[in-house]
Amino acid sequence: MEINAIVAEFITTDNYNFTPITDGLINTTYLLEDKDQSRKFILQKINNHVFKQPEVIVNNHLLINEILRSNDYHFQIIEPVRSLANKLLVEDINGEPWRMLSFVENSVTFLTAPSLQTAFDAAKTFSYFLNTVNTEKLPAIEDSLPNFLNFEKRVADYKDSLKNAALHLRENAKAEIEITNQLLSLPDHWIKMEKNNQIPKRIIHADVKISNILFDQKHNPLAVIDLDTMMISTILYDFGTMIQSYTNTTQEDDGTAQNNFNPEMYKVVKEGFLFYLKEKLTPEESDHLDYAAQVAIYIQELRFLTDYLNGSTYYSVTHPEHNLDRTKNQLELLKGLREYLGTS
Repeated sequence: MEINAIVAEFITTDNYNFTPITDGLINTTYLLEDKDQSRKFILQKINNHVFKQPEVIVNNHLLINEILRSNDYHFQIIEPVRSLANKLLVEDINGEPWRMLSFVENSVTFLTAPSLQTAFDAAKTFSYFLNTVNTEKLPAIEDSLPNFLNFEKRVADYKDSLKNAALHLRENAKAEIEITNQLLSLPDHWIKMEKNNQIPKRIIHADVKISNILFDQKHNPLAVIDLDTMMISTILYDFGTMIQSYTNTTQEDDGTAQNNFNPEMYKVVKEGFLFYLKEKLTPEESDHLDYAAQVAIYIQELRFLTDYLNGSTYYSVTHPEHNLDRTKNQLELLKGLREYLGTS
C-alpha cells in the first residue's frame, strides 16, 4: 500500500497503526502510531491541487513557530517532523507531497462549539495567537494560496461558474442562486477598503474554525493547529470566519438547517477575539467587525455554490448535492446574522 512506503520514510519500525482523520476538506490526514516507541504523529498528504507550492506552507510553518517561541507563546506548538533523510516533505510515487507533524496527546477537537465558554476560550486563544505573531515588523510570510482572499476574483469566478454550469445544476440551485445574486454587492465595500489601503495588512491564520483549536479533556485550549493558510492580509477575515464557524448551531453540510445562527455565540466570540487584539486594532478594523462577519459567511457560501456549479472539483464531497447543502446552510446562517444585526 502506498502509505506504507511513506511511513517508512519517517520511522524505522513496521509495528505501527494508522487511522484516517476525516473531518478535513482539503488534505488527506492520518493518525500514525509508532507502537515500538509509543509515539503518535499526524501524517498528511498535502493536496497539491490546492497548495501548488507545498514547500511554502512548510517554510511558513517554521517561520511562525520561530515567532511564537521567541515571544514566549504559552500554548503548545505543532512541530514539523523531519524524515529519516532529514526532509520536511516526502513525495510518493505519484509525485504528491507528504509531511509529518507532532501530535498532542489527550486532545480533542470540535466541529461546532459545545458551549459558550468553549467558544469564548477558543476565540481568546486565536486572539492571543494573532497578537503574538503580529509583531511590529511583518515577517516574510509567503502566500500559499494566491488570490485566496481576492474577493473580486471570487465574485468573477462565481459568475463564470453560473454561465458555464450544466443546466441541471443551475436548476437544482435556482433558489440559492437567486439569493446569492441579490447579495452580490455585499463584498464591494471590503474590496474598496483593501484597494484604498484603508485597513492594515497583518499576519492572519485564515482558517480559524473551532476545529483548528485542540482542547484537553476538560475543554481547555491546548494548541492552534493547521497553519497551512497563514498569510498576510486583513485580520477582518479571521474575525469573519470565526463567526462563520462558531455561531453555526449545525454542521455546515446540513442543508435542512433552519435558524442556525446563535446570537449569544456571536457576542462571546467577539469578546474573545477582542481580548488580546482590542488595543492593536485600528478604528477602521474595529468599526467593520460586524460587516466582516457578513462578508466572510457570504464568501464561503459563494465558494460552495461556485464549486457546486463547477461540478464539485475543489471541496471533498460524499454525494452530488453536498456542496449545495453547504450553500443552503451558509445562506441560512447569513440570514440569521443579518436579522440579528438589523441589516437584512
